[in-house]
Amino acid sequence: MRWPRTLVPLAAALVGGIAAQRAYRGLARFEVSEASMVPTLRPGDRVLTWERPPVRGDIVVFEHPERPDFWMVKRVIGLPGEHVEITDGRVLVNGTSLDEPWTTDPTGPDASWNLGPGEAIILGDARTLSAGDSRQIGPLHIDRLHRVVFARYWPDPKAIT
Repeated sequence: MRWPRTLVPLAAALVGGIAAQRAYRGLARFEVSEASMVPTLRPGDRVLTWERPPVRGDIVVFEHPERPDFWMVKRVIGLPGEHVEITDGRVLVNGTSLDEPWTTDPTGPDASWNLGPGEAIILGDARTLSAGDSRQIGPLHIDRLHRVVFARYWPDPKAIT
């Protein structure tokens, strides 16, 4: 069977539209309202997130565990099964000092976590301004951290690293 020439582009557009809808279903946008991620993200910045499991260094948007509909943005520092320690202003993962090019703030107070399966540690980049990170709320289940920021689209579009 031969398709008429006008139906081929229409069929291609339909198939492409369905594929795009499924691919972008995991996208979401958020506006940053606090300064805990300065200088990487500032209040008023708008970001795009994608659903995928986070890795160390990813910025994630997640719902506060004790405040429904209150969303926060922080950075993943510790992953399941790791030992994370804050001592003398530094973050250690499994006894090794973590290279953190995203912050110049010392990290405190001293703390220590042995993460179980599925647990993660999240911290803000502006450590002295950050509230509601793992230093206050403890480890979070990694399933809560599936919204990974991949781009800022306002006011200064650029990829997030």
